[in-house]
Amino acid sequence: MKKKEIFEKSALTIHCYASRGMRVLFLMVIITSVFFSCKKESFITSPDASLYTSADTLSFDTVFVTTGSVTQSFKIFNNNDQKLRLSQVKLAGGVSSPFKMNVDGTPTSEIDNVEINSNDSLYVFVQVNVNPTADLLPFIVSDSIRIEYNGNTKWVQLQSYGQNAVFLKNEKLTGNVNWNNTLPYVILGGIQVDTNATLNISAGAKIFLHATAPFLVDGTLKVNGTKDAPVVFSGDRLDPDYEDLPASWPGIFFRNTSENNSLKHAIIQNAYQGIIAQNLSATSNPKVNLSQCVLNNIYDAGILAINTTIYSDNSLISNCGSNIQIEYGGDYRFVNCTVASYGFNYIIHKNPVLQISNSISQDGSTYTAPLNGFFQNCIFWGDGGTVDDEITTDRQGTDPFSVTFDHVLYKAKNDISNATFISPIKNEPPLFDSIDVSNNIFDFHFNNHPEAPAVNAGTVAPFVYDLDDKPRDAMPDIGCYER
Repeated sequence: MKKKEIFEKSALTIHCYASRGMRVLFLMVIITSVFFSCKKESFITSPDASLYTSADTLSFDTVFVTTGSVTQSFKIFNNNDQKLRLSQVKLAGGVSSPFKMNVDGTPTSEIDNVEINSNDSLYVFVQVNVNPTADLLPFIVSDSIRIEYNGNTKWVQLQSYGQNAVFLKNEKLTGNVNWNNTLPYVILGGIQVDTNATLNISAGAKIFLHATAPFLVDGTLKVNGTKDAPVVFSGDRLDPDYEDLPASWPGIFFRNTSENNSLKHAIIQNAYQGIIAQNLSATSNPKVNLSQCVLNNIYDAGILAINTTIYSDNSLISNCGSNIQIEYGGDYRFVNCTVASYGFNYIIHKNPVLQISNSISQDGSTYTAPLNGFFQNCIFWGDGGTVDDEITTDRQGTDPFSVTFDHVLYKAKNDISNATFISPIKNEPPLFDSIDVSNNIFDFHFNNHPEAPAVNAGTVAPFVYDLDDKPRDAMPDIGCYER
């Protein structure tokens, strides 16, 4: 064969092999592309799949004065290298919720099998429509969105203002501040009366506090309620399942620098602790003066006093985990007060209604301070629990310790030590008008029981009006009500 023919034949062979190689290479590229494409488009099913949202809570902070709506949004992120299928995105309140949801362009209250590409996200738009004149609405309208994927559940909470009110969030009050009764006050996150500041609250004002909102007083609080227009402190959940629930908000704290506080015709209810006061007053006035007040349905202590000064007259402290708890001494004067507890669904009566101690334990050490307590024309009673002695006193050390009970009605199995009693009534049921634990009825008057042992059994005191603003007569009754 000639050299030219051999060369041409060889070239053709090389060309054929090269063409075949190109075809094989091309085919391999296609197969690889399809493989990786299919892999990328497959769904991750592991419960450890990564998913997060741009917000855990959507708060609609617009205060509505007329019917209106506001829209906000959050994003759901899939940070995985595979697609993620959301088995369900659901508005918990459903079609009756004041909130409306739009998932990636689809308006719905519930949507299934939503796909998010790898390293991608989708938008969820939320709209709330509120009519603030609807009296049945709570002050905070709440709902939630449930996101389910790969056996996991994630929640995004929704909150909006409902009824029209004055909303204060993490507020510090300075100077001289006045609150009126035009609109309710709703406290979110807490409020603080600053040192040297004074908050004056007018008759009829209503203060509703969120579950995480303590009322902190470093300055002075003046509550000016009346019998017909008391000032009310309560939790902000007004719907039937929560309106009588104790521990709905933290309580009112009169802290170290606070002084000259006075509360008249105030109702403090449904808190975790009602009033907490610590340290003696820097003035001659008591740190806290309670006149014709009601502290009711408090989960822990109705009044927790720590080496402080509290005076109270014609007040009712009822159905608390520990109605009055005095620690580390101080100076106390309670006149014509009813202090009573009955075990019911929410609070078990397992602590005495009055506990007095001149000591406190901290960091393994016990500290004591002088204590002076005077209790006149008062009732200390409990039932429906495990308490035998409704008054307990505990004296430690050698500090001055003086506790006097003058014309009181009380329940006790054992003698009360370290105390003086003048004309007491012991272990005689007070015969309150109506106590119906199962129906949450607690009426501490004596109107239906002229033979009640507390009627006409008190001694004359300087306070001429009872809790109902009824005049006391020359033979006053024991307790906060005059028959």
